[in-house]
Amino acid sequence: MKLFALAFSLLLLAGCASGPRIDTSHPSVNYDQRAQFIIVHYTSASMERSLALLTHGQVSSHYLIGDDKSATIYKLVDEQYRAWHAGESQWQGRTWLNSSSIGIEIVNPGFRDGPNGRLWYPYSEAQIQNLIVLLKDISKRNNISPRHIIGHSDIAPLRKLDPGPLFPWKRLAEAGLGLWPNAQAVARQQAFYAANLPSISWFQQQLAHLGYATPQTGELDVATRHVLAAFQMHYRPGRFDGTPDAESAAILQVLNQTK
Repeated sequence: MKLFALAFSLLLLAGCASGPRIDTSHPSVNYDQRAQFIIVHYTSASMERSLALLTHGQVSSHYLIGDDKSATIYKLVDEQYRAWHAGESQWQGRTWLNSSSIGIEIVNPGFRDGPNGRLWYPYSEAQIQNLIVLLKDISKRNNISPRHIIGHSDIAPLRKLDPGPLFPWKRLAEAGLGLWPNAQAVARQQAFYAANLPSISWFQQQLAHLGYATPQTGELDVATRHVLAAFQMHYRPGRFDGTPDAESAAILQVLNQTK
């Protein structure tokens, strides 16, 4: 009996060591991918410093595109894991987007302020070409909608400016990666709004409908200006001062009609 009890105990221990017995014959069809968004950033640092910060600092991203001649793509975090690139953020009502996004950092100094104003640094052609290839691959594998490819400034307009006004959102949209308004439709709407500029409440509602976390105060407060400036920097980078105007209203109207 003692030998039998010992053998039974060993069998129990062996079962525990191998984990629970799980039946996988009834898989559910109700699920989707962890990653719902792709968020693009610039690093504001050199290549060497960017790698150090993203691999041994307090932040991380899934990919880093270098500023070398071939714009090397570095994979830093596996897509199945959460990287720390978005911080406090919100888009389309979802908050803290680290948990639902894939982050791509591009080595770029960002900007510098000089006596003649702010100077933004351009991206290299190799960086943009490699980014387009990478975005197509990620979005296809994760079934991410083009409208969910956004910038850090879109999800955190009170804190962030990246990827900046020189980032080629229109070119990406032409490659099927993102939203961009139809120019003719914008021109028609702009002519109307030039004589009938909407209220601040309208701008706040339209920005929120597009996805931006926007106050609904009916006042052009500081937060609303920041959100409107982020929107303008994305879709009208020639002027992004956070001032409501007919062209901004027209772009908002057209984008929300095509969603």
